[in-house]
Amino acid sequence: MTPDCDYVIVGSGAGGGTLAARLAESGMCVVLLEAGGDPCDKTQPRLPEDYEVPAFHAYASENPAMAWNFRVEHYSDPAIAALDEKREKDGILYPRASALGGCTAHNAMIFMAAHDSDWDGLAALTGDPSWSARAMQHWMRLVEDCRHRPVWRFLRLFGIDPTRHGWNGWLRIERFEPQQALSDRWLTWSMAAGALAALHGMPGWLGDLLRLITAKGDPNDVRTDGKEGIWYSPLSTASHRRVGARERVLDVAQRHPERLTIELDALATQILFEGGRAVGVEYLKGRHLYRASANPSSDAGERRRVTARREVIVCGGAFNSPQLLMLSGIGPRAELDKAGIPVRVDLSGVGRNLQDRYEVGLVHRMKKRWKALEGAGFERGDPLFRKWQHGGRGLYGSNGSALTVTRRSRQSDGDVDLFMMGMLAKFKGYYTGYADKLWRDGNGLTWCVLKGHTRNRSGTVMLRSADPRQPPQIDFNYFAEGGDADLAAMVEAVEIAREIARPLRERGVAIEELPGIEMQGQQLAQWIRANAWGHHASGTCAIGARAEGGVVDGDFRVHGVQGVRVVDASVFPRIPGFFIVSAVYMIAEKAAAVILADAAAASASQRPARIREGAMP
Repeated sequence: MTPDCDYVIVGSGAGGGTLAARLAESGMCVVLLEAGGDPCDKTQPRLPEDYEVPAFHAYASENPAMAWNFRVEHYSDPAIAALDEKREKDGILYPRASALGGCTAHNAMIFMAAHDSDWDGLAALTGDPSWSARAMQHWMRLVEDCRHRPVWRFLRLFGIDPTRHGWNGWLRIERFEPQQALSDRWLTWSMAAGALAALHGMPGWLGDLLRLITAKGDPNDVRTDGKEGIWYSPLSTASHRRVGARERVLDVAQRHPERLTIELDALATQILFEGGRAVGVEYLKGRHLYRASANPSSDAGERRRVTARREVIVCGGAFNSPQLLMLSGIGPRAELDKAGIPVRVDLSGVGRNLQDRYEVGLVHRMKKRWKALEGAGFERGDPLFRKWQHGGRGLYGSNGSALTVTRRSRQSDGDVDLFMMGMLAKFKGYYTGYADKLWRDGNGLTWCVLKGHTRNRSGTVMLRSADPRQPPQIDFNYFAEGGDADLAAMVEAVEIAREIARPLRERGVAIEELPGIEMQGQQLAQWIRANAWGHHASGTCAIGARAEGGVVDGDFRVHGVQGVRVVDASVFPRIPGFFIVSAVYMIAEKAAAVILADAAAASASQRPARIREGAMP
């Protein structure tokens, strides 16, 4: 049988979409399987505005046309689990996107570089210097279109072209600066008060202030790497419209239709093998076949196959990549036996090492409604939508974040590990219907507190059955490892956020609704433990030695089989930085280079010896 393509890639998110585009651009024939549809399908309600408008990202995550609503457990102890105010009958909502572009179709678009220590740690683990922070900057330059950064705009005045220095990225990054849209004097005061409070007492505050001015609040500017400070949120938008893996894939497919085939509504069910080598993927064709879908279909779908000449690359994310490997007989023997799946490779690390950030929301009620939200119905045609349509102006060009503060906790191992984001909304985490409640009152201010470099790696993703349409059992086992230090850091972060908001409370401008200013000390710690959430699941197919629980090597190859790689957030042994999407984009570019080099080496080894040595045929 003639193979359909060189590579089959499962999943079109930051990993799969980026990888497919780069391979096709480099001359390879690629079939990209995506379980969902196009998030800009105009036949679906609220699409494409939920996708395109940055302020609508919460609605995008609940849009039934593309929502996968996983239900997860944070704790194995039912008594502790029951304390979470967001808990519903079947668990805690964990939104994922089933759409072209994967979770870049519904995320909050924040694009922040990982810390140098994250990459240097991978270099040490693999013994491969190409993973070092210095080397990984090459892949960042292939992702980020930096031509609109203030520093490059300045340098171009002197004839310096960023593309000549390796900056050939395709993803536009913009900062939403509050003054572009927010004239509300109460909001202006709250941001100024927050900035002063954050700088007060911080070592080197004058340097921080100068960096804020010279780098214009860009946390990805080289002068601000790893620093404490005050920032604007860098967003993956172009003219304040969402851009991501979808736009990259469609651009390459339009330019190279003979090389890149996009198969939507294609739920991968297993990897196909001949002997010990992967040769393709079986999938079900149909809409909303996966039972995590907001409106799962009763249709069984049409069973199809696609074959690959070279490799199968799994890019389904921290939940679905380990699920597909296990459905294909690659995983812990005990789990596969339990599901009645024949064991191809007993690989104990598949589905282990699940980890996430810890986040909570410090929610305030403002004395007055935000003027910036006047007329906001968060729907097509309202006054703010019409303003956004004209050049992305107004609040809808933002993800709702007004200002960000980063700090280093007393529990930090060295890196800045606390991220606090001021949002003009009431955000306490994810639960059914949360999107409407974010903005409903028009007077919310939430300091969303995030703990980076968490220590817990004890979460698991395990099969419930051999049915590929059934979502897996997901248990995060919060605070099971390093819980005291992480919890202490979260308490410290909430206290810092309270200090930022203190001028507003003292002037009667804001009242802390959640958890309530009276909650202090041990009671506050218990509240955080019960109500923390996350949305950056990682680690379930981690890079590392097989004997130590690793699933893939430093070149993304799955241990024990040929022709299978994993390229997505699941490969990180430790979750990097604050927001992982930039790191996933980067490893996808790195993976493409590794895969192309392997393909070139394989082709060279198959040529006659005289040709390989440069002799005349």
